[in-house]
Amino acid sequence: MSDINLPIIIGASLIDGINPCAFGVLIFLLAYLAKTTKKKSKMLVNGFVYIFAVFLTYLFAGLLLLPIIQSLGSFSVYSYVVLAVIVVIAGLLEIKDYFWYGKGFSLSIFPSEAERIKKYVSSVSGNPLTAFALGVFVALVELPCTGAVYLAVLALMSFTGITVSNILFLVIYNVIFVIPLVVILLLVYRQSSTVKFERWRQKHKALMRLATGLVLLALGLWMIFTIL
Repeated sequence: MSDINLPIIIGASLIDGINPCAFGVLIFLLAYLAKTTKKKSKMLVNGFVYIFAVFLTYLFAGLLLLPIIQSLGSFSVYSYVVLAVIVVIAGLLEIKDYFWYGKGFSLSIFPSEAERIKKYVSSVSGNPLTAFALGVFVALVELPCTGAVYLAVLALMSFTGITVSNILFLVIYNVIFVIPLVVILLLVYRQSSTVKFERWRQKHKALMRLATGLVLLALGLWMIFTIL
């Protein structure tokens, strides 16, 4: 068996961070705040609060799931194989979306939750507390779209469980995961249009899916080979 290391953490989090789901919600939020918030400083504050909430939610989710996944692996090696197969299937679904985007089943935010996100965005309007609550909610409902890479990383961490190094790895992973969101926020704050970002996201979302799918496929296959 093989445990996690820093290059895997950096590579996986970079790919996970360029996710069209995560981009889409932030762009939608910033577009709304740009229209409803007179002071740009408030938009910046709310944007950072939202991103910080996403960071904390993913970090705590990782700390919660890691011992659960470890217990599954210690119970039976087949449980670990099942996790690896799930990761491989998720990778194939992401690769499928590069060729046939939106056709058949995809790893995405459920439509009902997407509508709730749009509704909750309108309640932010200059209030950091609601921005934080929105970030927590979005991080949770995004998991079907963004959680597969995280699951693979947690499965590799489960070989050693909750250790100081793994906690540090989780912090590093989630810092890198939100860096693209911070970049988008700062660029919008410096007069860039959210329309341009949304056009860029729509143009490159299939390619982002392909990159994520290839990483998932590699991680899933490696998980399987490490226990043979």
